Amino acid sequence: MTSETYRDAFGIPHLRAADIHALARAQGRVTALDRAWQLEVERHRAQGTSASFLGPGEVPWDVLARRARLADTARRCFAALERRDPETARWVRSYADGVNDGLPAGARRAPEFARTALTPGRWEPWTPLAVWLSTHLLFAGFPAKLWREQAIRHLGPDAVGLFATDGPGTAGSNGWLLSGDRTATGLPLLAGDPHRFIEDPGVYQQIRLACPEFDAVGLAVPGVPGLPHFGHAGAVAWGITNAMADYQDLYRERLRRAGSSVEALGPDGRWHPAHTHTETLEVAGEAPVEVEVVETERGPVIAGGPEASYDPEGADGGALALRYPPRVTEDLGFSALLGLLRARNVIDVDRALDAWAEPVNVVQAADTDGGTLHRVAGRVPLRARANRLHPVPAWRPGHDWHGWHEMPYAAVPDGIAVMANQRGPAAPLGVEFAPPHRADRIRDLLDTGGRWSAGEMAAIHTDTHLASAAPLLGHLTALDGLTPAATRLRESLLAWDRRMAADSTDAARYAALRGAVIQLLAAQPVFAPLTEPPAYPEALRPWLALVPRIGFALEHLLRAEELYGIDRPALIRQALEAVAAEPPTGTWSDTHRLAPWGALPDGLATPGLAGDHDCVLCTSAVPGLTDRAARGPAARWVWDLADRDASRWVVPFGADGVPGSPHHHDQLPLWLGGELAPVVTDWNRLTPDRTLEHPA
Repeated sequence: MTSETYRDAFGIPHLRAADIHALARAQGRVTALDRAWQLEVERHRAQGTSASFLGPGEVPWDVLARRARLADTARRCFAALERRDPETARWVRSYADGVNDGLPAGARRAPEFARTALTPGRWEPWTPLAVWLSTHLLFAGFPAKLWREQAIRHLGPDAVGLFATDGPGTAGSNGWLLSGDRTATGLPLLAGDPHRFIEDPGVYQQIRLACPEFDAVGLAVPGVPGLPHFGHAGAVAWGITNAMADYQDLYRERLRRAGSSVEALGPDGRWHPAHTHTETLEVAGEAPVEVEVVETERGPVIAGGPEASYDPEGADGGALALRYPPRVTEDLGFSALLGLLRARNVIDVDRALDAWAEPVNVVQAADTDGGTLHRVAGRVPLRARANRLHPVPAWRPGHDWHGWHEMPYAAVPDGIAVMANQRGPAAPLGVEFAPPHRADRIRDLLDTGGRWSAGEMAAIHTDTHLASAAPLLGHLTALDGLTPAATRLRESLLAWDRRMAADSTDAARYAALRGAVIQLLAAQPVFAPLTEPPAYPEALRPWLALVPRIGFALEHLLRAEELYGIDRPALIRQALEAVAAEPPTGTWSDTHRLAPWGALPDGLATPGLAGDHDCVLCTSAVPGLTDRAARGPAARWVWDLADRDASRWVVPFGADGVPGSPHHHDQLPLWLGGELAPVVTDWNRLTPDRTLEHPA
């Protein structure tokens, strides 16, 4: 039998095959045909070899990937998967084989290969695990521990709470579940939108996977088999958000050279051998870079080395080892993936998620019997609280891992469950969470809407109300002695509906005022020591920059009873007068524009946007630094348990990763307009793609 590929009107692939292995091979093959460039960029990033064809700008990431031993961890995890779960290992191997089948033709379609003189490489069975690990390495935001350490050192322990917010590099999401009591059909609805860095091609791939065991539609991660995050298998559907859990630790290491080897001081007061070797990092157009890879009993050393001594005053960052669960357990949780596809009800989904490892997610699921599930899935170590807050000394006892947290569950009160990275069921597992505004707004909207249908969910996805504007606007009411221009600006902002609408001039003025306040706060002498963070790897610097930290924590900083002696009314008056003297002349979308990432960024679309960081329509800029949004909804989806064909989805660009192809950017108008494309599951309404037929 041959595996079959069909396409819908948006070029989305629908695959069916005789068994799970033929289907996995078909998924790898169609992904390679549609996304060859993206796949090869991700493979090289996971291996720390992307600078070899993209140039010196990728060196910081490649160095981090090498030092964190991502590829080696993926190899170990796949070897362990073969021992523990040979069926899933064979399934993953089939996917990699399919990628290798499709790469030659996919590379011929993709002009980027010729531009960079890149020859497609070979995918190994462990490559999908490496891509997964690379994609999610920074999801838990371990670099925030470096920021907290600096903030505590210079501002005191209260700074942890003041600056606790969804940081500049952390991925989030919205998601909500409605039980049948809340829907027009009497069966549950699920909906959401993952907030990621927007990339072109997109980080999610719409796809359908069908074989005798299951028939599921959903959003795949290019380079990884199955539908790990969002899927609708007919009788059951699921979706996730980032739980904001803390499951990675940083250890300060005392290292020394002992001849040709390296030793690390352990908590027992003795020096222990550390693994060490040197790797050569090729760089297009420049000389190779030598990378010393060191690993202690805690984990790989990602910063510093034997020559970097720890200075408690912070003048030198010292050597830092990263401890992360897959390196410890040799398990990336891939045994959950087939279980999700085979699920027939929420009990099956729950059972499958017991094997989930990372990233740690809040999961919602529902089935056609009316069952619902709201739980956290993943692996979070039990250890001292200090480990969760900041780097801890490897040479002192009390910072080891001793087991794993039990994953929390939550109810679905009043038929509604909302997840938006706020403090919820995952609260015991994390340190920093998103403000509650998105979650509160979604619940309020759902509570006022009667019985909902799938087609009405787009109104929730695109809501632009900005509750976090309240503290700054509240400060405006108490100002006196303003110039006439500043008085007019204040009155306009106080009358504003607090919606970050694309065509709103008041939203543009609010953003300008907010940016001015952030810049003035960042310039205060008390924060001066935080403007020059220690010399940590460049890839970690977004977490250490002062202006973004103040921007995302502005609400806390304005609400605090006292802020390090800063005269906030005078500062806000100064900002208001400055903006009133030179007010923005356009609308919010004139400056709030999409800034997607591309490995070769020429010609990427930069349309104007509505929304803001704390809106349900979460299009995240960096307040105080830029209005351009690098993050936003990487997909929107609605799963209808009453009728799968009533489900909806959309991605920012399109199904095809090849520039200029008909389906490269054909979903962008829908995404910008808040519309969703139909999910089509009737094979008779799909078009066969004969170019991808392949023996099973």
